[in-house]
Amino acid sequence: MEKRIGIELPMAGELKIFIMTAKFQYIIQLYLRTALAAAYLKLGLDRLGALGSYGHSFVSWGDWKHFMEYARQVMSFLPSAVIPVFAVMATIAEILFGILLLIGFCTRLAAAGSGILAFLFAVAMAVSNGIQDPLGYSVFTVSAASFLLATIPVYKWSIDDKLKNSIHKH
Repeated sequence: MEKRIGIELPMAGELKIFIMTAKFQYIIQLYLRTALAAAYLKLGLDRLGALGSYGHSFVSWGDWKHFMEYARQVMSFLPSAVIPVFAVMATIAEILFGILLLIGFCTRLAAAGSGILAFLFAVAMAVSNGIQDPLGYSVFTVSAASFLLATIPVYKWSIDDKLKNSIHKH
């Protein structure tokens, strides 16, 4: 018999819905991991022009110049000399976190790091443009999802899981 975990919600006609089962936890963590990875890779690669040039469909910046215009706006409260440094660091971190989350290597560290990065970005957006921007673009949600991913005990279908299993076999 399958063990069910989660929250039981009373519905009309005494219908009970179980939110999550143990069977689906692995699929949900994989979905969360790949969704976050895709978002970080899209953002990081976009500003390098890897997804097309500025003005094309599904391209936000398309090059470093357009990204830096946005970065200067979001980090306008900082000394102008540090903005390019933080922009480079954020870009490297987003691409690195995206790759690590996608392949499932150092997953907990990548998830926690990406949670911190997204949180800092959300705060910078709120300071510069008002709270509506990070809420409207779900940046706090991305940060929270990253932190939640960092708390998951097992990353099935990951390099971490393969390494863990190979260590336990020997």
